[in-house]
Amino acid sequence: MGSKNNGRTTLEVGVDGVAVITIINPPVNSLSPDVLYSLKESYDKALQRDDVKAIVVTGANGKFSGGFDITSFDGMQSGKVEQPKLGFVSVEIVSDTLEAAEKPSVAAIDGLALGGGLEVAMACHARISTPTAQLGLPELQLGVIPGFGGTQRLPRLVGLTKSLEMMLTSKPVKGEEALGLGLVNAVVSSHELIETARWWALDILARRKPWVATLYKTEKLEPLGEAREIFNFARAQARKRAPNLKHPLVCIDVIEEGIVAGPRAGLWKEAEAFQVLLKSDTCKSLVHIFFAMRGTSKVPGITDRGLMPRQVRKVAVLGGGLMGSGIATALILSNYTVILKEVNEKFLEAGIGRVKANLQSRVKKGKMSQEKFEKTISLLSGVLDYESFRDVDMVIEAVIENVSLKQQIFADLEKFCSPHCILASNTSTIDLSLIGERTKSQDRIVGAHFFSPAHVMPLLEIVRTKQTSPQIIVDMLDVGKKIKKTPIVVGNCTGFAVNRMFFPYTQLGLFLVERGTDVYRIDQVITKFGMPMGPFRLADLVGFGVAIASGMQFIENFPERTYKSMLVPLMQEDKRTGEATRKGFYSYNNNRKPSPDPELYKYIEKSRSISGVAVDPKFVKLSDKDIVEMIFFPVVNETCRVLAEGIAVKGADLDIASVMGMGFPPYRGGIMFWADSLGSNYIYCRLEEWTKMYGEFFKPCAFLAEMAAKGAPLSAPVEQAKSRL
Repeated sequence: MGSKNNGRTTLEVGVDGVAVITIINPPVNSLSPDVLYSLKESYDKALQRDDVKAIVVTGANGKFSGGFDITSFDGMQSGKVEQPKLGFVSVEIVSDTLEAAEKPSVAAIDGLALGGGLEVAMACHARISTPTAQLGLPELQLGVIPGFGGTQRLPRLVGLTKSLEMMLTSKPVKGEEALGLGLVNAVVSSHELIETARWWALDILARRKPWVATLYKTEKLEPLGEAREIFNFARAQARKRAPNLKHPLVCIDVIEEGIVAGPRAGLWKEAEAFQVLLKSDTCKSLVHIFFAMRGTSKVPGITDRGLMPRQVRKVAVLGGGLMGSGIATALILSNYTVILKEVNEKFLEAGIGRVKANLQSRVKKGKMSQEKFEKTISLLSGVLDYESFRDVDMVIEAVIENVSLKQQIFADLEKFCSPHCILASNTSTIDLSLIGERTKSQDRIVGAHFFSPAHVMPLLEIVRTKQTSPQIIVDMLDVGKKIKKTPIVVGNCTGFAVNRMFFPYTQLGLFLVERGTDVYRIDQVITKFGMPMGPFRLADLVGFGVAIASGMQFIENFPERTYKSMLVPLMQEDKRTGEATRKGFYSYNNNRKPSPDPELYKYIEKSRSISGVAVDPKFVKLSDKDIVEMIFFPVVNETCRVLAEGIAVKGADLDIASVMGMGFPPYRGGIMFWADSLGSNYIYCRLEEWTKMYGEFFKPCAFLAEMAAKGAPLSAPVEQAKSRL
């Protein structure tokens, strides 16, 4: 670690006798092993020096500390880096050096104190923060628990209920709220921060302010009986929210140990639990997702050329339907000026109405003030022609999926927009080269594929054709970041990455149902595996119209590996087209709550007789494991094709695509990471076996066969960027 990472702390003693220890490890002053050793050293020095009366701990460049350095997780998990001995940080440094010191200390918190950063601050004898600083313990997002004493100190500062909420949801609080909770002692502006902390430390020394060792504070803790009820309620909530995850329950046990057996016992239990969790599959998966997310914006041959993104200020959105209005919402929320174009007054009014409604729901939920609402909506204007397009920096087309209409639009755009304007299409299925066929601007045509609802879903597929210029991709990555989306850059093909990887998902569901597996059981098993919903509930939500349209694209382009079932067309004939019509695979009541519909079985019977498929007793009794594998292994197989064809740059991008585009459980690390945990050979053998029994659409692709033969993983390891929690 040493050479690569020059994290350190500095010690400066003022004439007032206060030593200021500053954590320095850009960008967020993370606590790498180097920093922790240096912190202990600076502390020991300050304690030995006679001219030091009190201590202030702070972070350089307006950030206290973003927490433990995640780049060292990987080394510890694989045993390449020696793990510090049990309790070295939480007991020896944080408790016995900082908190037990004979000189008082105050944490001066600006910017952020997250994870280990907050844990160090809580061991000081007081905390001063700026109003906007973020304080939190987000460790559970990475599959571990706070490991520097946080499970013991946070409850003693803010009480059990609030501390459980902060740890289990990973949500930070701002300085203002932290003051009300008792997490910090005072809130001041950033330019008064260090001064205030200095005199506060001297006040503690003079006993004008209390000298508090957080670990032994008890007045915020509930009596034992009440505490037990709080823990049991928290356990029930955690099981309900994430039935497949163990670490939230471990966290609750560790907190409880400190209440029942005392805080020192709690610290030791925390240290042991942390080491066990660090090596768990959940932690490895979540750390993989953490790095993979940060890696999506690195595209070889594009982002390594030193190109700077150009300024995009004004964006035009074509089409005010569900997608167009969602995209416009996302843009104005990030301060872009937006022109929404529609074909007539009525459609335009409806489109602007949708954007208003999107913002209004934020106001209703208290996420946005009325004043902010007015300011945001004023960035949007509506037009019916192209006249005002002359000075826009980017256009996003979001009209219906019709090739000749889109071709016409792009030919028009070329006439009206400036030659540097980015021309983007939000198509989800149509080949981009086709869309730009009648233009000379193919180097600036790019796909910007949002997922519905566009202002909520976190993923953005940036689709490049052979002609798209690197500059345009760099610009798009920048816009994606500014509208708070995780972008993945993909090549141009039917369905791009997400929809293409997951087209076998519903098809395999239909295959199983025709052979006798129960529809509702499939959805149940897939949900239990960790997907937000199974393939049939998803088809209802999306609506059969969309499902059939994109299905046709796949049948046309990949005929040998599509399963043609008549079930959906038969249901559609009877106007059962999903949630919007209140009937699909489920029936829906007035609150859109789904329930199984016995009528469905007559459609399944009819569809079987058309396909000539008989019920197979084996499929009636499939195990959960078989259902998961039969539905997801073809998805893995298609994902391998996407990778082998160079549609995606790296396997890790497809992991992010599966998690953010389809809701694949992040604690399984994404589709490729999960596949690698089972082994390429196992997946290959299963697919081969099913190909022999049921036909070509299970056939493993050449890439999968090759990896299985070598016993190689499907996805190369992620290049770990220097990243911080």
